[in-house]
Amino acid sequence: MNNVDEAVTENELAALLDAETKITAYAGYEPSGQLHLGHLLTAYKLIELQSSGVDVIVLLADLHAYLNEKGTMDQIGKWARYYEKCFTALGLAKETKFVLGSDYQLEPDYTKLILRLARHTTLNRARRSMDEVSRNAEDPVVSQMIYPLMQAADIGYLKIGIAVGGIDQRKIHMLAREALHSMGFQSPVCIHMPILLGLDANKMSSSKNNLIAVEDSSDSIKKKIASAYCPARTTEGNPILQLYRYFIFPRFKRVSLERPKRFGGQIEYEEFSKLEMDYAAGKLHPLDLKNGAALYIEQIVGPIRAVLLKD
Repeated sequence: MNNVDEAVTENELAALLDAETKITAYAGYEPSGQLHLGHLLTAYKLIELQSSGVDVIVLLADLHAYLNEKGTMDQIGKWARYYEKCFTALGLAKETKFVLGSDYQLEPDYTKLILRLARHTTLNRARRSMDEVSRNAEDPVVSQMIYPLMQAADIGYLKIGIAVGGIDQRKIHMLAREALHSMGFQSPVCIHMPILLGLDANKMSSSKNNLIAVEDSSDSIKKKIASAYCPARTTEGNPILQLYRYFIFPRFKRVSLERPKRFGGQIEYEEFSKLEMDYAAGKLHPLDLKNGAALYIEQIVGPIRAVLLKD
């Protein structure tokens, strides 16, 4: 599959997609804070799977967010409604099933599944599966250790065949594959997406505002991209090149960059690899890359923002 870090396993994924039985894929999102390009990366993969005939569930994990100390349930509920609106505007089909975690995670059968998973999971394995911030905390709370068990339980309870997430979800997904299989469930195929760099080339973080949110104005997108890290001839760790690789080329058949005539004039690309090679060779200036990225990212984000501004 395009633009994925790995599929566990590729053979299992191919067999699922070739089968005549119905398959359900899902991705889970903690509804907290503005939706940004990092969220869209997994959503685009869901859209791709949907176009292949796969059913899609978007889990708006409100109880997960609460356990992870992301706000009150009322606050998180407002974010959940906002996320659903954004994903719908992005292009997920009307058949997409949006599910709140609290709609089923308080049911007795789900609680029993959590307890069964707890019996199959060592304390060390649960801690390794925690997110990086929680895992490195001096004194993590118990709820943060329950979190990975719940995520594994979601996959089993919702009968998920394909779990989509960032590569940072790998440890939880591997826990789910092993523990669910030992309990008689089907092991999910896991598709892991890359983790995007922030525009400053550091870890993407809402608190650092080094990302592009779906509500950013056109001017804000231009300013953020204009000030982004993008050293000449450097392809490794370049967040602007990531925008082209993961968002622009998958959405547009031909990418056109405007340049002054004295620097070669307009140039077009049909493949990311050719643009990357030209940039590494110094045939493209960082400003060429940034100006083009701002125009194309606005075409991606603009329609989502327009839907949100209607309400």
